Amino acid sequence: MRPVRMFLLLTVLIFAVTALGQGTKSTAAGAPQAQEPTIAAIVDREISNVEKQLLDVAEAMPEEKYNFTPEGLNIPGDDYKGVRTFAGQVKHVAASNYFIWSPLTGDKMPEGLKDGNGPQSIKTKAEIISFLKDSFALGHKAAATLTTENMLQTPGSSKSTRLRLAVFGVEHAFDHYGQLVEYLRMNGIVPPASRRQSD
Repeated sequence: MRPVRMFLLLTVLIFAVTALGQGTKSTAAGAPQAQEPTIAAIVDREISNVEKQLLDVAEAMPEEKYNFTPEGLNIPGDDYKGVRTFAGQVKHVAASNYFIWSPLTGDKMPEGLKDGNGPQSIKTKAEIISFLKDSFALGHKAAATLTTENMLQTPGSSKSTRLRLAVFGVEHAFDHYGQLVEYLRMNGIVPPASRRQSD
């Protein structure tokens, strides 16, 4: 009796492993098969991740603190002279997103965007957040252009590949996200990603 149980157990295990190995490819007749992830979808997911983090910290800082810079804290031994304000950091990320991702989409720069500091006309918290959101919309559009055939091409006069530009936008944004988190903490604000989830 024991060999029969062993045989049945092995049969069930083999069946389970085979079914797991096939994953979503094994579908009912006529049902569409799940597609393999594309390079565009993977990059787009990373853009969505950093977009959420940045929008959360931009929303968390009160508007009256948007001109905060650690230079005013006069911390002994600090080297904050001339660093960007909170608003300047957010605008810089948005402006950089346009400079990094527009070669992939062919979109023109927004009016007044001349450098990495963003247009001077954008001043209020609402305007800055809208500028940031629009820049990430361009990022999603840029990600959608990526294919396995074109990802290693260099667009226009760029020296970077299409994939490098798409990914660099994410890296750059996360770098500034870390700085913005510190600005929140210097103002006694716990960053949204660090807050405990309520039950």
